[in-house]
This record gives sequence, structure tokens and C-alpha cells, in this order.
Amino acid sequence: MPTVVARLPAAERDAFTEPLGELYQTPEPLLSATSEPVIAVGDVVLAHLGRESHTPAVSIVDGRTERGDVSDWVLDERPDAATEYTVKNRAGTITAELVEAIESALEDSEPARIIVDGEEDLAVLPVILLAPTGATVVYGQPSEGMVAVQVDDETRATGRSLLARMDRDPEFWEFLG
Repeated sequence: MPTVVARLPAAERDAFTEPLGELYQTPEPLLSATSEPVIAVGDVVLAHLGRESHTPAVSIVDGRTERGDVSDWVLDERPDAATEYTVKNRAGTITAELVEAIESALEDSEPARIIVDGEEDLAVLPVILLAPTGATVVYGQPSEGMVAVQVDDETRATGRSLLARMDRDPEFWEFLG
């Protein structure tokens, strides 16, 4: 059982539904507004980037979309990764295993993929805190499109604020650096 370092209380779920960045319906304008490295969170997002021949530096997927299995086109379109990490992360949590995989994937010089057994939705928050300044985090906004977040001091502050609303392990902030 992986160590849970943060858990989203049911009463706080609504606070996590607002997009953290610009919302896009298609990948073309999104990609023209991104800066490298690009980190993709979500199977459908990764497939859309793959259709545009863009391979993110890091991708985080769980084989599911909107609580259902992804369709074949999503699996067919996702670009290759040189390294894959497999982690466990239950819905509504952030595990130490997930954070460690994000740190390792961000250090890889070749494209890396984190395959989550469970749910990857909250991975956006540690990614924003751990990614280099100037990186772009792209994630899916259910039934609306894709969100692109430029990593900077402001988006890190927003990420920290959201993480502060979660139930956390006492060493959580030290763990995230």
C-alpha cells in the first residue's frame, strides 16, 4: 500500500474544479502557446498531443477518462516514451510514490511516462510545484477541453493554496521540496 501524503476531503472537491490556466478546445492553438518542457496529465490530453506529433517531456496517465476506460484511439495516438514508471495512487489522493515518480520523470533526458494504477487527476498539483519555471502543464478539463498552465511563481502559489486545502501528512511540504 503506497503512503498517502495528501487526501482531498469531500467538502473541498468543488474548489478543485476551476481551470488553473487557459482552456483550449483543440491542440493546435494550445501547442502554439506552450513552452518546453510540456508535461501532460491525462490519457485524452496525451492522445491529442500525439495526434499533433508532439511528445511531452513527461506524461501521466491512468487508462481512464471521466471514470470510464479510454477508447482505442486514445491508446493508439499516444506518443512513445523512453522510460515508464508505474505507481499506485487512489482517487482523491497524492501518494509519495506518485511524487517520487514525477521527480524522477522530470529529471529524465528522454520522454517519460508515469502509468498510474488508480487515478492521476490530482497529479497536476505536485507537477506544478516540481516542474521547472517556464514549463507548461497540460491537463484535461472534463467535458470542456484542455487546460494549459504556465509554471511560474503565481501558478505555484495557486498550487500550494489548493494543496493546503487537503489533509496532509505532517512532512508534506518538506517532501515536496
